[in-house]
Amino acid sequence: MVSPYCTFCGIVSGRLPSRIRYQDDNILAFHNQLDWVPTMLLVVPRRHVSQQELWTSGDLLAAMGKLAVRLGEESCPNGFRVLSNFGSDGLQTQPHGHLHIIGGAPLGLYLRQRGPYLH
Repeated sequence: MVSPYCTFCGIVSGRLPSRIRYQDDNILAFHNQLDWVPTMLLVVPRRHVSQQELWTSGDLLAAMGKLAVRLGEESCPNGFRVLSNFGSDGLQTQPHGHLHIIGGAPLGLYLRQRGPYLH
């Protein structure tokens, strides 16, 4: 199912522009419009699913993970991250399930090692 209000569904359908890096019958990978680090790619299923549905899908997530690792190794030979955001506290901004591939520069720590949230 394609959602008419979903940015990623718009990219999958070709209604919105993107720089596609990979595509097959089930998956699309494209460059993120954000440019915080040299490599920022997104891997999405062609079918609209939530993050939770994606992460419990089994075969789809496995195929997307394999692609993410391949693209990360090709784009960032010194290392990269594959990640997903869940919910507002996790900074999820798109309802369409997806993986981020980021790298091409030293990425630093996720959070401060000490502080009010880490003991």
